[in-house]
Amino acid sequence: MTRPQTTRKKRANGVESRQRILDAAVEIAGERGYEGTSIAAVSAKCGLPASSIYWHFKDKDDLIAAVIERSFDTGLTAVGLPDEGAGTALERVTTMAANVARSLLDAPDFLRLGLMLALERRPAEPRGRTVFLQVRATTREKIAETIGTLFPELDQDAVQALTTYAIAGADGLFIQREINGEAIDLVGMFELHAQLLYEAATRMAARSGR
Repeated sequence: MTRPQTTRKKRANGVESRQRILDAAVEIAGERGYEGTSIAAVSAKCGLPASSIYWHFKDKDDLIAAVIERSFDTGLTAVGLPDEGAGTALERVTTMAANVARSLLDAPDFLRLGLMLALERRPAEPRGRTVFLQVRATTREKIAETIGTLFPELDQDAVQALTTYAIAGADGLFIQREINGEAIDLVGMFELHAQLLYEAATRMAARSGR
């Protein structure tokens, strides 16, 4: 009779341990970068033995990839255009940008670690870099879909150009926040970025309709 309860308890303890390990890995990687992150350091930070970490993750690459995936899953819901009842198209785009900025403030490890890995070139590519590029491609698709929905007059080349601009601007603003801290109002900057992007798309759509 007690076996199902024991199984559920073990499962819950396993989930809790995994979260502790991921939380510790985020802190270590944020302080030391990819190279400075080690299983021993994560073990010391989370208070769990290395054997527990290896039970959940094959190696450091697997652990860093899981950190990126968890943060991405948390923030992906922010990359969505609010319903039409939420205001004008510009207001909806601005709200979406603000939501993305808040998600980055709440869980910055996806972009922070991902950009570190993306900018590095190694003979053997870390799995974390591969995962980052894959989930980043998913984000790009969602942004392109949003632009295409709002501006159906635009051809694919224009949509892709605006998508690249949107992502590059977001990357730059995030890096500025990482460098300058709270001196950068990330939400306000993302709102401004969205407004400028919307204005550019509007001009491009008007030209395409001539």
